[in-house]
Amino acid sequence: MKKAAATLTVFTVYGNVLFGAPKKADGFDFSSPDNTSDGCLKKRWKILNGKCCLIKGGSNPFRQQPFNEVIAAGIMERLGIDHIPYTVMWKEDAPYSVCEDFVTADTELVGAWRIMQMQNKDNSISVYQYFVNCCKALSVPDVVPSLDRMIVLNYIIANEDRHLNNFGLLRNAETPEWLGFAPVFDSGSSLGYDKVAAQIRAGRDIACKPFKKNHAEKLKLVSSFDWIDFEKLQDVESMITAVLSDEKNGEFIDEGRVSAIASAVGGRVQTLCEIALTHTPSLAEITTENDVEENIAEDYSPKMGI
Repeated sequence: MKKAAATLTVFTVYGNVLFGAPKKADGFDFSSPDNTSDGCLKKRWKILNGKCCLIKGGSNPFRQQPFNEVIAAGIMERLGIDHIPYTVMWKEDAPYSVCEDFVTADTELVGAWRIMQMQNKDNSISVYQYFVNCCKALSVPDVVPSLDRMIVLNYIIANEDRHLNNFGLLRNAETPEWLGFAPVFDSGSSLGYDKVAAQIRAGRDIACKPFKKNHAEKLKLVSSFDWIDFEKLQDVESMITAVLSDEKNGEFIDEGRVSAIASAVGGRVQTLCEIALTHTPSLAEITTENDVEENIAEDYSPKMGI
């Protein structure tokens, strides 16, 4: 009971920090899942139905990020990717995403950025290979397959903000044992969240992170696509349409935008299928070309208004 009470106190403090109270550099726990949700979106921890949940808003003008979380979770459910489920709640006529805390009293989340501080990087090694090497040095299981799944998901949803603080590893809080990759979370900055419908329909490859500067380059890092069951993605466009067609959502997202987002995802799934059919494992060294070196989360402040 004492441990649970202490955990709740910590969540309350971090929730206040992220909901607008001043931050203090000293004593701030960078292993908290609160801290991995960077950027300037309004967010806080809250107890809902007896469970500690992270509630997070969206940026103007479309307030789309909460719905994107639900869509990303739906895609990952279909593909068997370990992930955190999301729902949408409305407060004062604005949508918020809701997810349960996945870190228990017995586990700790360690962000990718911290993992990459554990050894020095040789300038001749790509950021991707450097991260893989760091994980393998820690005897983390299933490093490459986990990265394959995250990269594929990011491509399908056109994620622009998978920075080094919103994915990472889980370890036992009491022992040095590394348990593996954390489930995928924080996928809201995707699906053209800040772009008009015409830009989404254009289908241009967008700038992204981590590892490489665009998704086409990142897909070249994937070791295997054999785990993807494309039949399970046949209904993805209708799923997206259903999620975005929330009856309260008309003020922010119209039918034209919904159609553009669904069609764009359908197109990327088709492209991914074609890539998977012709893919052969490459033994070539992964180069540093088009590497993303900076770890900067998306800043939504110009679009705020929650």
